[in-house]
Parts: sequence; C-alpha cells; structure tokens
Amino acid sequence: MFASWELSKHGTGFVSFAAPRADCAQCHSEEGYVDYISTGSVKEYTLELIGVDSLGFAVYDTINPYPNASPLYCTTCHDKHSSFDFENDGYDYALRNFNAVTLVIDSATVIDFGNASNNCITCHQPRNSYEIPSSTGDYEITSKRFGPHHGPQSTMLEGIMGANIAGSEPYPGVGSATHRTGSSCVNCHMGESSDISQGLHSWIPKDEACITCHPAGAPDEINGFSADMATLEALLAANNMFDVDGYYVPGTYSAKLAQAAWNYRTLLEDQSKGVHNPAYTRALLKNSIEALQN
Repeated sequence: MFASWELSKHGTGFVSFAAPRADCAQCHSEEGYVDYISTGSVKEYTLELIGVDSLGFAVYDTINPYPNASPLYCTTCHDKHSSFDFENDGYDYALRNFNAVTLVIDSATVIDFGNASNNCITCHQPRNSYEIPSSTGDYEITSKRFGPHHGPQSTMLEGIMGANIAGSEPYPGVGSATHRTGSSCVNCHMGESSDISQGLHSWIPKDEACITCHPAGAPDEINGFSADMATLEALLAANNMFDVDGYYVPGTYSAKLAQAAWNYRTLLEDQSKGVHNPAYTRALLKNSIEALQN
C-alpha cells in the first residue's frame, strides 16, 4: 500500500506539502486535518507582542499555529479502529471519518456518501474563500484564484455548488448521478490491483473497476467536454477575464460572466472531465455558453 501511495498526488507533489499557513492546513498537513476531523476546525492564528514602535504603539507578530506542520501521511487519514464490532460496523480500516460532512462553503449543506468515501469529502470540497455568484447584480472578483479552490469533486458528484444558470439544458436532481447512487469514491478509485500504479492508494481508477457498467471501457471524458470547455474559455477570454498566466483578472463583472467563470473553474478543478456527473457537467457547460453567447 505504501508503494502505491508514494505514486499518488497525496504522497507527492503539491497536495502532500506541509502547509505553511493555517488556512491551508485542513487539507495540506496532517496536524490540520486531524484537528479539523476531531474538532470541526483548525487552530487560529494568534498575535504576539514583540515590541513598541517609535510612536509608542504596540507591534505584534502573527503566529501560525502550525509552524512545524507535517506533510500528508498514512496517519493523516488513518487512526485506531472506531470499533472492533466488524459484524455490525464493517471493517473500517481505522479511517478517521465515516460521518456525513458539513460543507465549509455552506454550513446548511451536508453530504453523506454513507461509507468510507465520507473521509474523502473532508478535503474534496470547495473552500469557503468565495461566494458563488448569484443570478442578479454585478459581482466583484477579488482574487486571481477565484473559484472552488482545487476540490469540488464531492459537490460535482452530488450535483451542487455550481452557479446554476438558467438555460436549455436541464439540471439533474441532487444526488441522482449514477456514480453517486451506484458507486463510490472508494469503489472507483481504490480497486484491488496487482499494479501499484492503479487502484489501491494511487487513487487512479482501473478499467476493471468500471467494466460492470462500461463493458466497452470507461470514457476518459464525457462527449464534447473538451470542445465545450474550449468554447467557454474563449468566451471568458473575449471578455478579458484571464491574465497572461491564465488566472482570473480581479474586477467587477456582470452576474452571468461571474457565474460562467465560476462554472468553468469548477469543471476544470473537478478534473474528471465530466465523468463524475455527466448531466450536471453538461448543464453547467451548455448553459454557461448560452448565457455568454446571447
């Protein structure tokens, strides 16, 4: 398992780094993740008096509560068994979380996949950095990183937290996607394998995990995804929403531009190319394109 994990993005690269900031620690450090699972929040920054300036005013330093944060490791997600009643509780693999997860972007919304996949939702959800644009009024984009920072996989699977622009493509019912009702994060991404680079703790889906429903082979993306994403990107670029590095340009935009920009970033960050929830992906894409073309 360790060899498989080492090949994953959790084990290497930008996901696994030890977060130098408390507001990143929930998902990018072991200490922050454990605190969040245990208490519902990470520790907050504190101020420390370091002196007085020439005018007599106190000078403070901001103290990060995770100065020696550890990168993600086995013990980030796994602790002791929650029980040894395997007959009634199942084999819990000592996961830290099997409970439903309240979203950080909306405390009124709870997602419950009903199994070990709940452990994934803790991080694979949008951050609460930005409000989802509504259908009325202008919207101010205050950061080049506008959008659901890196983790909208669970909300895409659930079919929520996009900017649901009205259009010709209907939005599916919440929680109705086949991958939501008939599978799970664990079933698709952690299948048994003799190849450590697929399934297991690599989290790269194996074709064998998909054969029952996709006998001809699982698609890499839903039909038309790349073409529609290119169209939406071009429409946003035509409205001067991107800088030379592909980040959003801060400024005040119309509601439909801000909503389309949110949807574009959501679908890009989801990284499944629509496979998690084809119907919801299609609706977000098609209706965003229509809104900008009309």
